[in-house]
Amino acid sequence: MIAPAKDKNILVIISNPQVNYLLERVLQSAGYTVSKYSTFRDANKHLEKGNSNLIIIGETVENQSGLEEAAKIIERYPAIPVLLFAEQDNTGLIREALHLGLSDYLCSPLKADEILRAVQNSLEKAARAKEWVLLESRRATGVLHQRVDELESLARLGQSITAELEIDSVLTAIVEAAVELTGAEEGSLLLHDPATDQLYMRASKNFQEDFIRTFRLPVQDTLAGSVLQSGQPVVIDETSPKKIKTSYLVHSLIYVPLLLNEKAIGVLGVDNRKNRLPFLAHDVQLLSTLAEYAVIALQNSYLFASSQAERNKLGTVLRRIQDGVVVIDNTKNVLILNQAAESSLGVNAVDVIGKPIEDIIPQAEVLALMNTHTGSLSNRTEYTAADGRVFSAQYSRIPEVGAVLTFHDITYLRKLDRMKNEFVGTVSHDLRSPLTAILGYAELVERAGPVNELQAEFIRRVQSSVVNISHLVDDLVNLGRIQTGLDSGIEVFDLKKALETAIEPLLPTLTIRENQLLLNLSDELPQFYGNAVQIRRMFNNIIDNCIKFSKPRGIIQVNGQLEQDQIILQFIDAGLGISQKDLPYVFDKFFRGSNITGEMSGTGLGLAIVKSVVEAHSGRVWIESNSGQGTTLTVVLPLMEPPPAE
Repeated sequence: MIAPAKDKNILVIISNPQVNYLLERVLQSAGYTVSKYSTFRDANKHLEKGNSNLIIIGETVENQSGLEEAAKIIERYPAIPVLLFAEQDNTGLIREALHLGLSDYLCSPLKADEILRAVQNSLEKAARAKEWVLLESRRATGVLHQRVDELESLARLGQSITAELEIDSVLTAIVEAAVELTGAEEGSLLLHDPATDQLYMRASKNFQEDFIRTFRLPVQDTLAGSVLQSGQPVVIDETSPKKIKTSYLVHSLIYVPLLLNEKAIGVLGVDNRKNRLPFLAHDVQLLSTLAEYAVIALQNSYLFASSQAERNKLGTVLRRIQDGVVVIDNTKNVLILNQAAESSLGVNAVDVIGKPIEDIIPQAEVLALMNTHTGSLSNRTEYTAADGRVFSAQYSRIPEVGAVLTFHDITYLRKLDRMKNEFVGTVSHDLRSPLTAILGYAELVERAGPVNELQAEFIRRVQSSVVNISHLVDDLVNLGRIQTGLDSGIEVFDLKKALETAIEPLLPTLTIRENQLLLNLSDELPQFYGNAVQIRRMFNNIIDNCIKFSKPRGIIQVNGQLEQDQIILQFIDAGLGISQKDLPYVFDKFFRGSNITGEMSGTGLGLAIVKSVVEAHSGRVWIESNSGQGTTLTVVLPLMEPPPAE
């Protein structure tokens, strides 16, 4: 239906003023609005405003071909009908005009009814063409809208699959989308139960609850079972309801397999029981896409359930472990904290998860262990909790996770060690008097009268044994004083001078064995605040061990440097080394390595004294060695500030 004449604007481009006048009167009398131009330039400006509904163009305007300009206008404005006005009837001209796409023509002499009929016909043709274009546009955009709706539904499902962990709600959403997008009446998702070789309904749309609960479909001799076995979609289109071994009657149906690693694990289907509309190939494609979504959702569910089970196992293991365990990320925030760690640190896991580890561990020793952990430092330390319990803390880095702190309660070991030290100290003191007496009487035997050579040898052996036992007693007494804190004379002294003093009595042995001692101490080593006597004793024991277990003419190195407010000393020899099975026990009292011969003297207390001295100064000590490849003993001593002078 075309618009009334009063809403139409007719553009007239004719040079003849009489014709313009006649056309204007006729068209205006019919209710049209007329715009007249005698040049194409002015007419084109009017056209650009977009308010012309029809154009009447002269055969010639200002010596320009009207047909050529009309062709240009039609190319630019194909929806506007163009009429040609010819001064006289010319069959060839009219044929050319119609060939170029002009809608009609007028020629002299002009008659009012012919003018109006030509204009009306042209406007009606344009209106019908416009309606047809709009109709086709609606049809095309309708399909596009449908595709857009489908894509939006698939996008929403994709988001729900990645965001939703509840598998039943995801699968139900997939079945609902399948019903909605295909225009089906019902939908179902069937999964295979290998134990019974049957299909059961995991999700559905528009099925009764009782039917869903009792639904079981054998794989053999059923349509859904054939899809499961073949892995190919099946489409059924019947003109009348037919029972197709699906336990219900349908007119049309689609089944597509759920393929996981090229193996079908279930079937996604839609059907029509009342509606006789068939399903199309596009519906099969949609359903296949939704089936892939369902498989992804099931995989996510399986993976989540598996990870949750593993997490539960880990949680059970952590709860049952009697040692405290704290896992931190790369920014040192707490990730996991077990019950033993809660007890040892006096915190609640709910309150500290996600918080910095520094906020929940008050022990300076543990914080120093984490903050100074480098390749040259040990990963263990000990500390005493507020309730008096003693813990051994170990710090280990975990790639791509962070690190783990473990706390082992060694209170009972320290109590046993203290009882042993007290016992050894008491026995050592009690042994001094009889040993002194034995040594004195052995010296008096030769003075009391002449002895033969064999008797003199026996006396020397007694004296040597008494001296060795006396050294052992001295070591035990010194060890006891260090561990009980009785030997606590603290002062500021030079570590390098203390080392040189400790080496001095060992120089004759170095000369005899032709060992070379290299001191590589950094000039940046500051004055040390500690017990100078204990430190010298420690140096003496370490260097004595290096000489004793080095090969003749071997090189012994002592390296010292300052690192992160700690003095790191390394004593390196190229001697016998220590076997891996002996390494855990080298600091135990009276322990001697399995590769030490009886000719090598020693009480087995040297390294025990070294460890006690280091721990008395809040330091750490460890040994790295392999049998036959030498030994490296590392001592880490933290710098301590002397108290301010009063």
